[in-house]
Amino acid sequence: MKGSLAYKSVQKRGLHIGLLPEMAAAVNPSTSLTLDHDLDVFPELGRRLTIARYAEAVAELAARLSAAGVRPDERVVIHKTANADIWMFAAATSRIGAVPVLLSPALDAATVGALLERVGRPSLLTDERKLDGLAEVPLAELTTRVITATGSRPGAVSVAELAGSPRVGPVVRPIDEAAVITHTSGTTGLPKLVVHTARTQGTRLIPQWRLLSLMRRKETVAIHIPFVHSRMVAAMALALLKEMPILLLNNPDPDSVAAQFVTHQPGFVEALPNSLMEWERLTEDQRRPFRSVKIFSSTFDAIHPRTMSQLLKSSDRRGAFFFQIYGQSEVGPAVGRAYFRSSAHKANGRCVGWAMPFGAAKVRVVSRDGQPPSERNPGFIEVGWPGLAKTYFAEQGRYDENRHGDWWRTGDVGYRTRFGCLHMLDREIDMIAGLRSSLEVEDSVLGALDELTELVVVPGPGGEPVPVICTVEDKPLDPERWRAAVAGFPQLADPVHIPESELPRTATLKVQRVELARRLKEQEAERA
Repeated sequence: MKGSLAYKSVQKRGLHIGLLPEMAAAVNPSTSLTLDHDLDVFPELGRRLTIARYAEAVAELAARLSAAGVRPDERVVIHKTANADIWMFAAATSRIGAVPVLLSPALDAATVGALLERVGRPSLLTDERKLDGLAEVPLAELTTRVITATGSRPGAVSVAELAGSPRVGPVVRPIDEAAVITHTSGTTGLPKLVVHTARTQGTRLIPQWRLLSLMRRKETVAIHIPFVHSRMVAAMALALLKEMPILLLNNPDPDSVAAQFVTHQPGFVEALPNSLMEWERLTEDQRRPFRSVKIFSSTFDAIHPRTMSQLLKSSDRRGAFFFQIYGQSEVGPAVGRAYFRSSAHKANGRCVGWAMPFGAAKVRVVSRDGQPPSERNPGFIEVGWPGLAKTYFAEQGRYDENRHGDWWRTGDVGYRTRFGCLHMLDREIDMIAGLRSSLEVEDSVLGALDELTELVVVPGPGGEPVPVICTVEDKPLDPERWRAAVAGFPQLADPVHIPESELPRTATLKVQRVELARRLKEQEAERA
């Protein structure tokens, strides 16, 4: 089977991740999958697998889960230590007709307990380290069974002890039923559980398939995104069906990343915006780890022009570009834009792109006050296409609040230029009175001050815009340089300097702005 034929099959029948490894092995069994870490569940496989061996491992895990008692239509919450085997377990769960519910390893015990209760007595697939952290959660009441990926615990089923279980045939769920459940970032509270179907997952591949088609050779695709994120489904599917060698990164440490990139020389890199910011210092590394990269790509959150510019300048590839995709878990990729080496440094970071052609999502901006949306009067950004998530699990009412017919309200505000470019100014909940866009301020100041590693503008105790800054090695910031950089934003209060490790973040490393603002108010109250 050729990759293009497999892709057409996915478009017709939907993307079933339980079938994907076997399908990719049929396309090219020798496609390589390289890890920067050992698998928890099969450490003996080493760090370099073929997709044929990977598919065999998924089939073996499916047999073990079936022997553990998991049946079609059941929900299996996967919450274990960050490792590439999370995606293997998700594929194995899907292969036997059950529904994987992927919870980030970064979630605290209280959140995991609340989500287990919402799912309704699922099986829990976890490991010893996570079970230690869930000691106060009443798992016996909240789950049907507990399955350990590593080790064993009293009352739990051990995956290792089920080795050699009879193989089971794949079970294909209906194309419009739940296929995978992931969760939102939780920037404003308890995460919502987003239900994806085989149809919605397959639809989301359409614009990105064409992006990968720009690579004329089968070059290594380096992926550093959370293994539990819905984006991981698309990233793995696209690379495998395109027969691209994959480098899966778990360790974000810049030195580790540099070593991997020097060894494997990826032509395509997809990573979290905040990871790319952290990797900026590698652009000065004598090993030149980004020299082989033709395409950088990122979703999840807006990325600053400074980061894009520095990364592109460190590539030796002719025509290298950075492709930014604007979207979210509920809608998938909505719009996109390419940035090039010669212009990325002066790009308007609020311009997140144009609607992508050939069956991709449609975008519109709806008035918030009855007046036409504009730069001075931004409106609600809405997305419509068959790739929209089906619902929020057990929270249909919350889903319906954002669904307007065929359109989904993203929670972001912005406007479109007369050339059709979508400008995203802020999350509605993060808007600050008297400030056009906190993200715009952050783009501008980060571009002016290389010593900043992070800048987040949040409302202060009195509603004033407070810039929270982090610097390289936590060094003090020159007050004169700061004043010069923010001269165009007289609304800003004095900066609050904190270590970057103290920023509250989500599983995808987004800063939890609401929580950060709450902490500032709490600290002000304590001082008062």
